Amino acid sequence: MAHRCRVSAHRSAHSVMRPQHAKRPFSIRRLLAGGWLLLLAGAAVLAPSETIIPDLAHVSQPPFGVGHWLGTDPQGLDIWQALLQGTRTLALVSVPATLLTLLIGAGLGSAAGFLRNSGWQPTWRSLLTGLLVGLAALAQGPRLTPASGGLLVVTVGSWLLLGRFGFSRRRVALPVDTLVLGLMSLLESVPLLILVLAAAAVQRPSLGGLVLLLSLSCWTTPARLMRAVTLQVSAQPYLEAARAAGIPAARLLAAHIWPNTRHILLVRFPLTVALLIGLETTLSFLGVGLPPEVSSWGQLLATIRLAPTAWWLVAWPGLALVSTILSLHTLGRTK
Repeated sequence: MAHRCRVSAHRSAHSVMRPQHAKRPFSIRRLLAGGWLLLLAGAAVLAPSETIIPDLAHVSQPPFGVGHWLGTDPQGLDIWQALLQGTRTLALVSVPATLLTLLIGAGLGSAAGFLRNSGWQPTWRSLLTGLLVGLAALAQGPRLTPASGGLLVVTVGSWLLLGRFGFSRRRVALPVDTLVLGLMSLLESVPLLILVLAAAAVQRPSLGGLVLLLSLSCWTTPARLMRAVTLQVSAQPYLEAARAAGIPAARLLAAHIWPNTRHILLVRFPLTVALLIGLETTLSFLGVGLPPEVSSWGQLLATIRLAPTAWWLVAWPGLALVSTILSLHTLGRTK
């Protein structure tokens, strides 16, 4: 029966489970795509961490010259070293942001599809604490870093303070499905690029702030997919019987819902990485992404403004960017 659930759930993602011969036309492409991504992973690990020293004697040097095989930019920085450092920055932003995006989307989507509008009844204490923590996170916005202690203070303080009031132990029924769908509609009503640009333009984000910004802007598509598949899986008779028997929702989600819907996340992972790479590169190109001292492909592309005839400033990072996005889309294809 679990197998039938999984097959049914796959229909929303064009079925990951398919005959082996359907994969063969893409085997060479997938091999090349995987090889390119492995090269990028190695470049991110081996990229030099020290600041690139400019070679002022060879400013805007064309490629294939002695000492600078890919050329230099208008400041005399070596393009090869800048590409390596940009690869590491790309990995540090896109991979954590993708994991967080899928985590948020999977959590909210599966909760909306399984709990619907009457399956969750938290206490006022838990609800208000979560609301205050969320408002504090939005207030910090791009300045939020992993070392920020403000959220911990707000969480502990709110929990202890609300515990002093008697009403905090009462339970309230939340329309989870309606709230999640409304939030998704609100975010999707604004074009994604405009939403990210507007948020990043308020204050240039840190590395952690950019990861959080991208994650909070891009979780809606995974959430919609997870909600649709969760609705299909949760309608199975054995799950309906388990819910009627009073088995906790968390146990059903962990034991039955998520194992039968995780293929959605596997399909979305490379596609989400490609989306976030494009957004991060666009922000850096427009000058509202990471700080100037952090190397990125977008900043390297932006140097073409200083030397419009230096074609190599666009050719090498552009080729790397296109190859990376095409490779990720190749791995993310289901047919």
